[in-house]
Amino acid sequence: MTTIAWPNPQRHDAFQSWLTQLPAELGLQPASLREANADASSRRYLRLDDAAGRSYIVMDAPPESNDVRPFVRIAAEMAGHDLHAPEVIAADEAQGFLLLSDLGNSTYLPVLLQAQAAGDQARIQPLMRAASQALVQWQLQMDASQLPVYDEAFVRRELQIFAEWCVQKEYGQQWNEIQLKWWEHSCQVLVQNMLDQPQVAMHRDYMVRNLMVCGEQSPGILDFQDAVRGPIAYDLASLLRDAFISWDEEQELDWAIRYWEQARKAGLPVNEDFGEFWRQVEWCGLQRHLKILGLFCRLKHRDGKPRYAEDLPRLFAYAIKVSTRYVQLSPLTHLLQDLQGGMVDTGFTLR
Repeated sequence: MTTIAWPNPQRHDAFQSWLTQLPAELGLQPASLREANADASSRRYLRLDDAAGRSYIVMDAPPESNDVRPFVRIAAEMAGHDLHAPEVIAADEAQGFLLLSDLGNSTYLPVLLQAQAAGDQARIQPLMRAASQALVQWQLQMDASQLPVYDEAFVRRELQIFAEWCVQKEYGQQWNEIQLKWWEHSCQVLVQNMLDQPQVAMHRDYMVRNLMVCGEQSPGILDFQDAVRGPIAYDLASLLRDAFISWDEEQELDWAIRYWEQARKAGLPVNEDFGEFWRQVEWCGLQRHLKILGLFCRLKHRDGKPRYAEDLPRLFAYAIKVSTRYVQLSPLTHLLQDLQGGMVDTGFTLR
């Protein structure tokens, strides 16, 4: 048995008490408890076996910083729509302990990284197309009316994470009056893009680290507890322009067109003009990448998790590519250039 570290004795005692109260017929073996994986948040996941050797996942989500009730509710709704999510077998919502079915060890990310390195399109294509199909079903089936609204205040809070933790903390910059105007202009463009789109159930972190390879079944979907009602293009942007793996734009466009065609056929309210839809995807992706730049810097400086900062160059590359492509975002290019030092030479005026 691997020794499990606990943040404090009280948390350990609460877990042990909860574990002993679970139904005896589950046949759980406490001695088999071991780490499954950590989370960028304060959540973590443990693995536990039963007497027959079947494994389960324990979510340890301290209630002072987590609320497991959305996870429980959304997991039940997903099961009712044949979306593949962990089953909640037992829950102590007040203390933040969940016993879940185990979808295995194989997330999309390492499988795709290995296949990408080997040029194995026969492995890559079925996985990504299955992820796209599952996204269509999520958007079609999930009840967005029960979810928090991804409104202007929400979007701006996320953008502010970039300004505070990436610009100020990571790079030590304080914007002057002109730069602040450029930033406000850029934020308004990105906010309006979000608000102008049809609103659907939005996973909010539909990336390959949160998808599980489950044999012939559709991908297992994880980390959905922060779902909101938001713009239809956002989750596709999360999938295609991932924080941990990059694709050629030709490949991104191929998958985007396939999704767009599936979504239209299913009756989802995607823009009828693919060019306009692709702009929406790119701008959603840009807002997301700015937020993640801030989050990764916060993980480094506040939470002592510097490894996330290794992917900052990928995120800056995404952001620069999009901001230089659209004249409305020219001010943002200049701000990013100031941070990265001459990545792009561009001129613009803010009218």
